[in-house]
Amino acid sequence: MGEVYKAVDTRLGRAVAIKTLKSGHGQRFQLEAKAIAALNHPHICVLHDVGPDYLVMEYVEGTPLHGPLPLGEALRVASEVVEALEAAHAKGILHRDLKPANIMMTSTGAKLLDFGLAKMTDDADGDATRTVEGTVLGTAGYMSPEQAQGRPVDARSDVFSLGTVLYELISGRRVFERSSMLETLNAVVHSEAPPLESPAVGVVKRCLAKQACDRFQTMSDVKAALQQLRAEKHEPAHSALSIAVLPFANLSRDADDDYFSDGLAEEIINALTRVPGLKVIARTSAFAFKGKNEDIRRIAHTLGVTHLLEGSVRRAGGRVRVTAQLIHAADGAHRWSQRYDREMSDIFAVQDDIAAAIAGALKLQLAPASERRMPSLPAYEAYLRYRSYQWQFTPEASRRSRECLEQALALDPEFALPYVGLADYHFALAAVGGSPSHEAMPRARELAQRALEIDPELPEAHAMLGIVAGHYEYDWTEAERRFRLAVKREPLSPHLRQWYATFFLFATGRADEARLQLSRVIEEDPLCQMWRLMRANLLPSVGLEHQALDDARKAVELDPGFWIGWADLGLLHARLHQHTEAMQCAEKAMAGAPWCPYSIGMMAAALANQGHADRAEPLLAALRGDTYGGPVGLAVYFLARGQIEQAVESSAEAVQQRFPAFIPRMIRAFEPSLRRSAAWPGVLKKINLAGPP
Repeated sequence: MGEVYKAVDTRLGRAVAIKTLKSGHGQRFQLEAKAIAALNHPHICVLHDVGPDYLVMEYVEGTPLHGPLPLGEALRVASEVVEALEAAHAKGILHRDLKPANIMMTSTGAKLLDFGLAKMTDDADGDATRTVEGTVLGTAGYMSPEQAQGRPVDARSDVFSLGTVLYELISGRRVFERSSMLETLNAVVHSEAPPLESPAVGVVKRCLAKQACDRFQTMSDVKAALQQLRAEKHEPAHSALSIAVLPFANLSRDADDDYFSDGLAEEIINALTRVPGLKVIARTSAFAFKGKNEDIRRIAHTLGVTHLLEGSVRRAGGRVRVTAQLIHAADGAHRWSQRYDREMSDIFAVQDDIAAAIAGALKLQLAPASERRMPSLPAYEAYLRYRSYQWQFTPEASRRSRECLEQALALDPEFALPYVGLADYHFALAAVGGSPSHEAMPRARELAQRALEIDPELPEAHAMLGIVAGHYEYDWTEAERRFRLAVKREPLSPHLRQWYATFFLFATGRADEARLQLSRVIEEDPLCQMWRLMRANLLPSVGLEHQALDDARKAVELDPGFWIGWADLGLLHARLHQHTEAMQCAEKAMAGAPWCPYSIGMMAAALANQGHADRAEPLLAALRGDTYGGPVGLAVYFLARGQIEQAVESSAEAVQQRFPAFIPRMIRAFEPSLRRSAAWPGVLKKINLAGPP
């Protein structure tokens, strides 16, 4: 039907795929464009643009799907494909050419490609699912019997094709392949599938029923069957083996040594991410159970893991004793345990030894660690103290985290990570109105550059420079270059992945990719309030404000003191005209951060929406003038009030102040509403994200 070229979108500096049309296929080409344009799903290739004889599509980097795969991996991939097909069927679109070659495996999961044979079931001809008489469209070994015979097809035809794919993923064999196409088609219509020795045989057999009425009737039915099978096999969402490292108990005499035992557990988490095939829950979620006497099975179920690591630390003078136990969650049995008595100077080796021992116990291979300079022990301890404050969203915690970072650098100026921590501190402070962008962002850039002088490969430093380039300098070419360096190799920390998703992908308009990355972050760190809020910020951009409410609610449930979460939740309630709920959220946001423009704007809107304009006016007066962040608060106010023209005007002033994080939090988040203003293209032009004229 056409040829495909890899190309560069020079406007946004991103790689794309251009599919060009060969003569004689115009109608099918238009159908493909129509089908993909109607879909918005993280497991379906995205359509960026369409012309008379070309499609501009997302460039998907990966490898075509092939089997055999371990059962857990095969079920995971099948579940992702089913979700994509479920979304297509909901839009009245049949794929009709489902096969492994049209499923690309990427670092973020499966991507369904090539809707060139798709059919729209609501086409005006009234018989859209019937092929031209005597014609067979599709790939012989993967089509349904009715498709092979040129008869009408519906969603159950894709169910059959999914069965052929799942059979191949599990067995490594094509179920109906014969020596010629005619024999293959005959087998599809008349022959039963060879026996399959697998717990999934029941699901596969029902998908491959010759009569459509005997198959699963919808992709939702297939999804439910796969979910049940995965639950019976105790398969977690993305890995057959998974682990959470619980905070190590501090058995030292000094209770203040908690930071050290916590830090040891966190470094083991970091080391375990180097084990291919092992899902590792991030610190924030694993540490949610600190100080709680919870049952092991309940913890494992909440975090979705098969194994738990727990331990203890006792410091005495210059020595340390570390004990660790690996527990199988299903039965509570100990798979491995060890005690380490070492000098404090050996603590880095202890971390790696424990990670290697766990990998061995799980019969996995620990990838070699990259060469890195070890910091001095006192500087390392100061850095660990900083990490204990990092996710406490209070002014006091912010101040103490900065003091710890500065102390770490005073003790060891060649320790790279504290420079990035300080850069993040300045960026975050500017992003909530606590420090002018023209002071904070150049300082963040300077600190990140210093970190790279010490460690040129440090991903977080490259990412921070990407944030500065995009959100302060509005240089998206440089932002993309920096983020490519930051994410060029797995594993990525949840923090780094969230930066990439929010501050590059979403900021540049790639909402589907960003959503997929954020969902992966939440899977790796399900109890972190910040990741939930970042996804809540994204969802309104794709018309899912009610789903955004769910994520924002979850964020504040995880941390009732999460004031920025209350501000965002209030804005969502206000836009849905739920003014009582919006006022309750605004009050909690103001209680946590009465100085923040997001809080002030939300409170002013909540008051005005309830008929108290007189009480809102002093708050609005505080936002007007030359106040840094004032336009941000006004943009929040006008959005919550439904006054789009004024919201766009304030947004233009906010980007003029180069208020960091405003692009994903407001501009992209509420773009479907804001673009109704004729002035909106001018705002995008100010930040160098304007579309074509």
